Amino acid sequence: MAYVATRGGERAIEQAERLFRQDLGTIDAARVETIRTTMPYLVDRVMGEASLYDEELAALALAQTGGELSEAVLVLRAWRTTQPRIAIARPVQQDELLTQRRISAAFKDIPGGQILGPTLDYSHRVLATDVLEGKPYTPPPVEASAIPAPSRQPSLADWQRQQGLVAPANLAEVAPQDIPDLTREPLLFPASRAHRLQSLARAETGGVLALGYAAMRGYGNAHPTVNELRLGEAEVVVRHPRGTEFCAGRVRVSQAEVTSKEKSGYLELGFAATFGWNEVKVIAAATLDLNSAEAPVGSAMHEEFYLYHTESVEASGFCIHFKLPHYVTFQSVLDAMRDAKAMKAAATATAEQTRQTEPAE
Repeated sequence: MAYVATRGGERAIEQAERLFRQDLGTIDAARVETIRTTMPYLVDRVMGEASLYDEELAALALAQTGGELSEAVLVLRAWRTTQPRIAIARPVQQDELLTQRRISAAFKDIPGGQILGPTLDYSHRVLATDVLEGKPYTPPPVEASAIPAPSRQPSLADWQRQQGLVAPANLAEVAPQDIPDLTREPLLFPASRAHRLQSLARAETGGVLALGYAAMRGYGNAHPTVNELRLGEAEVVVRHPRGTEFCAGRVRVSQAEVTSKEKSGYLELGFAATFGWNEVKVIAAATLDLNSAEAPVGSAMHEEFYLYHTESVEASGFCIHFKLPHYVTFQSVLDAMRDAKAMKAAATATAEQTRQTEPAE
């Protein structure tokens, strides 16, 4: 790639950014707080794709970029790289999550029951245009259940293992320093499942949905059934240098297990989890995880394809870079076109001259 220096270019670039900032207006703490409280699912998406759980900073990134998701994720990831790692939290167990929503499409009755939680799945998609006419929409209050659901729910996969439907878990202790970290290590292929799930956890939601949807429509080798979908809050438990463990706070998480087929007498499970509440992403990501084991190289379900093409910062950066000057490379294309036309014209002229000089029969 080549760039052409232009007089006044630096000033023009500065003014272009000022124009963008002027359109956004003043950004203050009140504006950031409004974004954080009124668009929690959008904030969750940015935190998940940036691999950083901080609602305030995610809201700031959205305010600073005018809601351009790829830019918001980029600036939040960039800020994350400046922060030290001070501890590694204890692994989160499924049955320890403070569960607010938990459903299964594979079983009607599951241990703990179906918990619908907060969802629009069963609502009418009607735009509340009355709000624009000065009639604020106030949601009706939630009616508390006489018997509240337990805050913690058992793992459905563990229940299936007890029935011999899912293969026994092969759990091995892993030292904290041996846990791979995709934010600090490059993604290499073939990727370990830990790297694969980490990459899907912070992958771009739209890209994951597109490829997961392709698998669901028949371009993969497994059509998913949601074994368990869960939204909840996970306690971040860390160890103090003195040896005691304590909870540093909670983070919202989404997780999904999907199943489709039997292998060696057991149901296979695809899994995905991410920061924040993002159901469509974890279902699509778990579908890709389920399909990747037997996917042929070069297919959209192969790990090298979907992990590269759902990496939001790299994908958006590569696409956006085509807006930058490509004068030299494009000029070479034009030169080649002109040379080809000139050679064709010369060949045509030579052929015509030869035809005119040949004696008539």
